[in-house]
This record gives sequence, C-alpha cells and structure tokens, in this order.
Amino acid sequence: QVQLVESGGGLVQPGGSLRLSCAAFVSIFSINVMGWYRQAPGKQRELVASITSSGATNYEDSVKGRFTISRDSAKNTVYLQMNSLKPEDTAVYYCKISMRSSSVYWGQGTQVTVSS
Repeated sequence: QVQLVESGGGLVQPGGSLRLSCAAFVSIFSINVMGWYRQAPGKQRELVASITSSGATNYEDSVKGRFTISRDSAKNTVYLQMNSLKPEDTAVYYCKISMRSSSVYWGQGTQVTVSS
C-alpha cells in the first residue's frame, strides 16, 4: 500500500505564496510521474502541474510563471511552490503519483484558500 502525506495548505491573501509538499512512502524507483491537481467547488478536478522521473515538467496555462513543481528524490517528495496567488486558485489540492506499474495513488487533499 502506498501512502501519500500532503502538507502546506492554508489561507493566504491575494498576491501571497504557499508551498505544498507531498511525501510518498514508496520506493522512488517505482515512481514515474508526480503531480498536483486541484478541485474547486462545483468544478472538475484539473491538472495543475506534473513532473516526470527525468525532471520534465508540465503546467496548466493559468499557473505558468506563478507555480513551480519540483521533486526531491532523496526524500520521495514533490513540492508545489505557488506565488502570486489569486482568488481563483482557491481549491482543494491533491497530490498524485503514477507508478511504473501503471498504478495511480492520490493524497488526501489540502485546502488552499486565497482571500483578503
């Protein structure tokens, strides 16, 4: 069983920053892609950013230039640095890992609220 532990969400004012972390308790060699998704009330879950085992990144258009995804292989952890936050970034953020075996695992979600 793979366990993902997320942290770093919270309440921040517009223009502020947060960093999300997701620690994966699994062999790093088994992980293919790590990513962050978000789901706002009444909306579908959407990809925010992803990073492959080789370091290639992908971002949703609205976060390009503001968010940065990174991974620390030694700690089996993926991060999402979020800068210049906007009210429309408010959502529950989920970590997702895709294994080389094609299995997929999700974190429990962490709330990010951007409001003055």
